[in-house]
Amino acid sequence: MIKMTEFAKRRKRLMKHIGSTGIVILVAAPVSIRSGESDYPYRQQSDFYYLTGFEEPEAVAILAPEHSEGEFILFNRPRHRGEEVWTGARAGQIGACKEFGADKAYPIEQLTKKLPELLIGREEIHYTLGSHRAFDITLLDTMNQVRSKIRSGAQSPLAFVDLTHTVHEMRLIKSPAEIALMRKAAKISAAAHIHAMSVCQPGMYEYQLEAEILYQFQIHGARFPAYPTIVGSGINSCTLHYTDNNHLIADKSLVLLDGGCEYHYYASDVTRTFPANGRFTSEQRAIYDIVLEAQLAGIHAARTGTEWGKIQNVIVKIITQGLIDLKLLKGRLNELLEKRAYSQFYMHGAGHWLGLDVHDVGRYKSHAKWRRLQPGMVLTVEPGIYIPAGTPGVAKRWHNIGIRIEDDVLVTNTGNEVLSCDAPKTIKDIEAIMKK
Repeated sequence: MIKMTEFAKRRKRLMKHIGSTGIVILVAAPVSIRSGESDYPYRQQSDFYYLTGFEEPEAVAILAPEHSEGEFILFNRPRHRGEEVWTGARAGQIGACKEFGADKAYPIEQLTKKLPELLIGREEIHYTLGSHRAFDITLLDTMNQVRSKIRSGAQSPLAFVDLTHTVHEMRLIKSPAEIALMRKAAKISAAAHIHAMSVCQPGMYEYQLEAEILYQFQIHGARFPAYPTIVGSGINSCTLHYTDNNHLIADKSLVLLDGGCEYHYYASDVTRTFPANGRFTSEQRAIYDIVLEAQLAGIHAARTGTEWGKIQNVIVKIITQGLIDLKLLKGRLNELLEKRAYSQFYMHGAGHWLGLDVHDVGRYKSHAKWRRLQPGMVLTVEPGIYIPAGTPGVAKRWHNIGIRIEDDVLVTNTGNEVLSCDAPKTIKDIEAIMKK
């Protein structure tokens, strides 16, 4: 768990960055209706959680450096015995201060009354316009109220500053506490993948294998997946974000399982590909060897000082050469790389940032140049090769082979740590697990 002292340090760091003339406004995620009167399980907006640790809806957090009432002001739902019987206990205003470190807390209904007072004298509003349309209107109306008092000496804000860049750059470098949670999430996911390999057999439905991996997440303390689980067998293994998971798993088909849990808000993202019957065919083995070689090389490249784009360059070179060796691509390596001929079989990037969101925040380029990796960054490395039936110029024996191998990698001072290393990925190890 992240301690409240760490959330407080994050707020202090952000307020120091914006200065005494700025004000930060954060809006909690809304409740989302699933159907009728049923809601989706609530999950706090990641930036809001990152700076407050507060998990309830209908809340607005204000960070106002050097404000007389306090710098962290929270507007949240008041205690309500009747409603809490149905939906559970609330922090209320006392809990907001005592449990979450707010300097001052008000019922959310008082927001429109108090907000003008908080904006007066501030020069910049650090806020993400467009993310909360209803609150955008409230904020703009409040701005007009403050502007109307200019003749009486009130100073209204002069500019809106997009909050996302500052907070997202903070989130990009993980603290020891965040890394511990992500390490745990990766271990739970790795164990779930091992379990899926051990129970998979032809004749199952993809959703049955999905149920097995979700069960493993939950019994180990991860209540939710970090994203919709992908269980693609046969031709479905060639659809990158396949989530129907409703086909029968056939003998001799591959199963691409992309599943990761969320543990205390932090995501894991792990993919393994294995044969439904426990034995790779010669064609499956040949493609798998290329992907694994590319992935290991990509992981090796993911270390301090490496430019982000280099990881992809390393991967595509190995994949292209491997496809040439199998005569699935024809031509010279450099020419094929220049033409991006590999994109017929490998059409996505090397990976992405990982953290509070599975596709986590933070820029990949700075001033048009790939950024260099730093200790504390966590990323995925996930090359793949996909050959669906009907791929032009490819013999039938290669059809419906879709392979992706994905791990979660922490960049360290001395190299990197593969957080999801417990999930086996050599052909020998996978076949040994499935044989048992």
